[in-house]
Amino acid sequence: MREIVELEQRAGRVKLLLMDCDGVLTDGRVTLIGDGDEQKSFHTRDGHGLVLWHRAGLQSGIISGRTSAAVVRRARDLGIRHVRQGTWEKLKDFQEVLDAAGVGEREVAYVGDDVTDIPLMRRVELAVAVADATPETRAAAHYVTALPGGFGAVREVCELILKAQGRWSELMKQYLENSGG
Repeated sequence: MREIVELEQRAGRVKLLLMDCDGVLTDGRVTLIGDGDEQKSFHTRDGHGLVLWHRAGLQSGIISGRTSAAVVRRARDLGIRHVRQGTWEKLKDFQEVLDAAGVGEREVAYVGDDVTDIPLMRRVELAVAVADATPETRAAAHYVTALPGGFGAVREVCELILKAQGRWSELMKQYLENSGG
């Protein structure tokens, strides 16, 4: 019970959701295509979770070691304002994103799947690992999702935080009260 209360308290302070991309917003597989870019698959529920997140007035971002035009397009489509790709210094990019977003570490959640995400997870208020993350990454998390990366894990995190902040019910009204039937 104590762990649930602590988790809700941590989630209640979050204003910025940061994520790795490959293995979090995607299933981690990378398909190289002829022009040197990559093909990625994103789950629509993760996308809708982020749309709801933004409707609640919250910010989001991606910090990824890889570079892909698909990530830029997906971020633009979903309203993800802070995107850093091709970075080997995630902590430097992390601090730049926090400065640009106007938030502190105690107002950030980060979702990761691999050991490269652990340094960021150790700095944030709410560290999340996806269900299929490495054992070390799961051990560093305050919360491990029930769903794997690329299959709704980000939506799960959005719901968790929005519910902890008392925003979920208001966001659901347009779907549940306006059935049109």
